[in-house]
Amino acid sequence: MHSPHETRPIDGRLTFVFAVACGLMVANLYYAQGLVGEIAPALHLAPSIAGLVVTLTQIGYGAGLMLIVSLADLVENRRLILTMVAGAALGLVGIFFSHDAVSFLAFSFVTGFCSVGAQVMVPLAAHLAPDAKRGQVVGNIMAGLITGIMLARPAASGLAALAGWRAIFGVSAALMVVLGTALARMLPVRRPAPGMHYGAILASSISLLVRTPAIRRRATYQALLFASFNLFWTAIPLFLGQHFGLGQVGIALFALAGAGGALAAPIAGRLGDRGYIRAGTAGALACATLALLLAGWSGAAHLLFVLVAMAVLLDGATQFNQVLSQRVIYAIAPEARGRINAIYMTCIFIGGAAGSTLASWTYARGGWTMTVLAGAAMVAAALLLFVTEARKAPARA
Repeated sequence: MHSPHETRPIDGRLTFVFAVACGLMVANLYYAQGLVGEIAPALHLAPSIAGLVVTLTQIGYGAGLMLIVSLADLVENRRLILTMVAGAALGLVGIFFSHDAVSFLAFSFVTGFCSVGAQVMVPLAAHLAPDAKRGQVVGNIMAGLITGIMLARPAASGLAALAGWRAIFGVSAALMVVLGTALARMLPVRRPAPGMHYGAILASSISLLVRTPAIRRRATYQALLFASFNLFWTAIPLFLGQHFGLGQVGIALFALAGAGGALAAPIAGRLGDRGYIRAGTAGALACATLALLLAGWSGAAHLLFVLVAMAVLLDGATQFNQVLSQRVIYAIAPEARGRINAIYMTCIFIGGAAGSTLASWTYARGGWTMTVLAGAAMVAAALLLFVTEARKAPARA
C-alpha cells in the first residue's frame, strides 16, 4: 500500500489530477481578458491604461517562470506546488475584494506569479513517468492545461453575465482551495539532489539555453508558434464583432469551439513516445501555417464555419508541437528539468507577449489579412529553421 506522499510512478488517476490542476491554475491568467470593459470602469481606470487589468497578471506569470519554476530543482516539489496554489488563492481573494486599481493590479500580479505552480507540475509529472510513457503523460496533462486556457474566457463571460465580473475570481479562489486540498492528499514527495544554491540555479537555467542546441531550437519553434497563436486569439474577437456581427456570447462560443484543439496533445504524446518527433514537428508547423492562411481567406469570404475549423487546427498544431518539444527537452538532463522548463517557458512567454502586441499593430494597420499573414510568416520561419535541423538528423528521434 503506497503512502500518498511516497514517490512512485504516476498513474492514470494522478495524471488526471495533474491535468485538472494545470488547467485551473493557468486559467487564472485569462479570466480578465474578456472582462476589461467591465473591470476598468469599476476601478476608475482610464481607457488608455485599461489593458493593465490583463497585463499585470501576465507580468506576474513571466516573473514566476524565471524566479520560481527553477526552484523545482532545489526545493521539495510537493511543498513548492502547494505554496503556489495557496498564493494563487490569496491573490484571487484579493482581486475579488478589490475596490481600487492599485489593489486589483497588485493582487493580479500575485495571482499570475503563483499560477506558475502549473509549470512546476509538468516537469514533476515527467519525472514520475516511465521513459516509454513520458510523452503520453505530458500530452494528457497539456490537454488539461490548454482546455483551461480556452475555457477561461467563456466561463468568465458567462459568470459575469449572471453575477458580475467579480464572480469568476471568487469561484476560482474556491477552486484553488479545493485543488490545494486534493493535491495535499495525492501529490508525492520529490526532493531534488542537494548541492546547488538559488543563484546557481538561476544562472544554470540561462547556461542550459546557451549551450544546448536542442533547447534553443525547441524554444524558438514554440515561441514563434505561440506568438502566432496569441496573435490570432487577440485579434479574432475584434474581427468576429466587426465582420460577423457576433456579440460576447457568440465570441465565447467561438472560443469554446477552439478548445477542441486540446485533443491533439494526447495524440502528440503517444506519437512522441513512438519516436515520430521530427515528422510530428514538421506536420504541426505546416498545419499551423496553412491554418493561418486559410483563416485569412475564410474571413474575407465570410465563411465562419471554415474559420472555426482553422481555429481548431491552429490550436491543435500549437499543442502538438508543445508536447513534442517537451518530450525532447525533458530527456536532455532529468536532474535539471525544472531549470530547463523555466527557461523554455520563459522564451515561449516572451513569444506570446510579442504576438499579442503585434496583433494590435497589424490589425490597426492592415486589418485581418495583415494579421494572419504576419502569423503565417512567423510559423513559416520556424518551419524553415526546423528544416535545417532535420537535414542533419535521422527521421526518427
